[in-house]
Amino acid sequence: MRAVVQRVTESSVVVEGTTIGQIGRGLLVLLGVEKNDTPRDAEYLVNKVIGLRVFPDDEGKMNRGLIEANGRLLVVSQFTLLGDMRKGMRPSFINAADPEHGNQLYEKFVEIARGQGVEVQTGQFRADMRVHLVNDGPVTIMIDSRKTF
Repeated sequence: MRAVVQRVTESSVVVEGTTIGQIGRGLLVLLGVEKNDTPRDAEYLVNKVIGLRVFPDDEGKMNRGLIEANGRLLVVSQFTLLGDMRKGMRPSFINAADPEHGNQLYEKFVEIARGQGVEVQTGQFRADMRVHLVNDGPVTIMIDSRKTF
């Protein structure tokens, strides 16, 4: 499971002209699911995202996690994060989960985050979405449940 996490002052996702998810201060999570991922990967990634100390403390240092900063999550599925560009110019998505498995783990990620007391908004799985954000910092972190960058 792979995530691109961006600290935002605001973010929203629009499908067919309608805003379906919107947050103020918090984290935008673009989430990709690999075919071999399990609920354990979702749990690992949720814990990393929620605990990510990227919000400023009283001294302005990035030292607070999402809950301590009273932030929200906007979680958007994005299978293109699994694009493999090692050969040629067209990404290969052979390692991306099939839609059923991908959606199950996407929903599991959201369920686990909500279970930890985080307010979570979402995109729409497999929809053509327009994601709007104001990246705060900018702060952008990549997290993968199976490897480090």
